[in-house]
Amino acid sequence: MSRRGFLKLMLTVCLAVFATFSSAMAASAMGGSQPPLNEAAPAFTLSTNTGDGTVSLADYKGKWVVVYFYPKDFTSGCTLEARRFQQDLPKYDDRNTQILGISADSVDSHAEFCDSEGLKFPLLADTDGSVSKRYGSWMGIVALRHTYVIDPEGILRATFTGVNPAIHSTEVLAKLDELQANA
Repeated sequence: MSRRGFLKLMLTVCLAVFATFSSAMAASAMGGSQPPLNEAAPAFTLSTNTGDGTVSLADYKGKWVVVYFYPKDFTSGCTLEARRFQQDLPKYDDRNTQILGISADSVDSHAEFCDSEGLKFPLLADTDGSVSKRYGSWMGIVALRHTYVIDPEGILRATFTGVNPAIHSTEVLAKLDELQANA
């Protein structure tokens, strides 16, 4: 078995074990305390494979932002989730919304992943997990599959912690429609 295959297997086993115990965590999602809704989202600046090399949440003031954390480039669930966001990218553009993906993978890994999957939105490298920790989305060595919707003023409006990659983009679009209708 290759090193990459072994790491994927170990990651899958670890996530399955953590998922088993997640139902016991009611006050906070697996990964830590979630940032509070209706307050300023935790600020960040991270390296990326696009543009000038870094992306900050503040760069998107005036736009809705969907920040999704995911465990690992090139894994089946993460690839499916990224493909769904890419497929729906015109719908997000119509809603004045920027998609940002965050994982602990390197900028080089993100560049390969974007090229391989034709992704046209930034993937950010949180290699030390510092941003994932602030969002309550860190589990030791990987980010958990959590998503946050941030309004144009930088206020956190929605959190998703029980993410199914196959339908998640559709769920986020529905939540955006609800939030924007009430804004």
